[in-house]
Amino acid sequence: MSLRSWTHFFPPYPGPAIPPAFRLVCAAVSGAALSLSYTGFYFSIYSWLCIGLLLVVILDARPHIAFACGFAHSLLFVFTSESWIATVLAVHGGLSRVGGWGILFLIALVIGTLTGSFAWCVRRLAQRSLLLACLGAPFLWVTFEFALAHLPEISFPWNLLGYPASSNLGLLQLTPITGIWGLSFVVAGFNSLLAWTILAPEPPPRIRATILASAAVLILAVMAIGPRFVPRTSANHFARAVQPNFPEAMEYPPDWFRAHARDLEEIEQLSLAPSNHATDLLVWPEAPAPFSFEDPQFARHASLLAIHFQHPFLAGVIQWEPAPESSANAHAALAPYNSAILLDPQGQKVFTYDKIHLVPFGEYEPFPLIHSVAAGVSDEIGSFRKGSKYSVAHLPGGYRFGAFICYEAIFPGEVRHFASAGADLLINISNDGWFGRSAAPEQHLRMARVRAVENRRWLLRVTNNGFTVSVDPYGRIFSLLPPDVRAAVDLPYDFRTDETLYTHFGDWFAWLCVFVSAILLALTFRKGNIAREELLIPVGEIPPSLATSS
Repeated sequence: MSLRSWTHFFPPYPGPAIPPAFRLVCAAVSGAALSLSYTGFYFSIYSWLCIGLLLVVILDARPHIAFACGFAHSLLFVFTSESWIATVLAVHGGLSRVGGWGILFLIALVIGTLTGSFAWCVRRLAQRSLLLACLGAPFLWVTFEFALAHLPEISFPWNLLGYPASSNLGLLQLTPITGIWGLSFVVAGFNSLLAWTILAPEPPPRIRATILASAAVLILAVMAIGPRFVPRTSANHFARAVQPNFPEAMEYPPDWFRAHARDLEEIEQLSLAPSNHATDLLVWPEAPAPFSFEDPQFARHASLLAIHFQHPFLAGVIQWEPAPESSANAHAALAPYNSAILLDPQGQKVFTYDKIHLVPFGEYEPFPLIHSVAAGVSDEIGSFRKGSKYSVAHLPGGYRFGAFICYEAIFPGEVRHFASAGADLLINISNDGWFGRSAAPEQHLRMARVRAVENRRWLLRVTNNGFTVSVDPYGRIFSLLPPDVRAAVDLPYDFRTDETLYTHFGDWFAWLCVFVSAILLALTFRKGNIAREELLIPVGEIPPSLATSS
């Protein structure tokens, strides 16, 4: 392609001169404002605007300033929407308050580096063309979100851009096709259109405003009318979900079962209380106490409970098994696994799932080389082992379910494995008591809800202290238990065997964004690129010497 034909479709963008300090302030403000879509009243409007503000201040900035703006945006976003991490580490992780905020800063550093890289890449495209940068920004945004979900050992795709939009039942129905990545793309695309409307030198402002308004009207129409076309569902089954509301403890004394005999009696009574529904499944949450089937005290309680309930019983436990590296040694020490077990109506254990994606620095040390450093900071880091198989359990009637544990709910590609392995129902057991009274439990619920819709499965979400709910295959929430109470509820559910495009093909849309992003960035490295800073000149002023074929 000749340089002249390229600039005809993608004219170079010089942009106005804005002081770097002002750019950084605007980027930081956009990050703090974006957090309002994830906390408090969850105003999703900010997610449709704040990335646009970020783009406005980076599209004509120098590359290093663009990177700094992206970093500042994420720094403020993480500090304002995920500050609960510092509190959890300080209260339950054995760290000082300063240490907790230090770890939060390290998390923000990783996310900020990715967002800064996004900003740098968009700016590189803008050096070639403003239109090209605005077209490429949604692809790049999804690419870097996808990278965040796949970082070795420390991946943390919490509060992705598409989640605020998922609160609308109409927009949410995109996820069975693209996963959450499609919603992030739509929201990033509107933000990019907003930036283009503000900055583009042509076409005339009225035409640009009309294009933006048309896109806004289309999105609002989908949000207003779309939910009316979402099919209604009916549930033919009910599960008794128990929310024990045990306080969090860092260690358990040997006489724990004797000291908490009354608590155990109370949650057993909640499990077996008469119901207006024909419940056929009992579910307890991720282990909030020293529950282990290898412990005779708990095994006796659990088996008797399953026998009296006369239906399968799923519970979160600490499972002690030989570690893979010592399986050949019959006398090897046992290693702990964060697990879910299923007991049949005869009280026999018939299924075990060991949690695969553990919480880094909480349930395990992600990097063995930093063992001495981690031990020096806190001695509370867990030593759980990772499971290795996305197992599905069988229920009477030939149905199957997949049980994923706590933190795994934020990984769309991993939850999908259960549905693709044949699960007709999804169950998420969690202990969100570590989060305290922060925004984290509701953020966690909002993310888990999308997993149900991505795979068109009913989701039973049973937690220690909230939120315990049922989610239908289209995202409607039923029978929500209030947080921080000990209670039980009968959650409606049913089985689905159909397969969504996302379940079948996985993260195909995210990989498409990666592919397109790579192509767009590769174009900026072509010889004869007019994108260099010194060649940023308005259309119509290109010297004849440059308007030749490359």
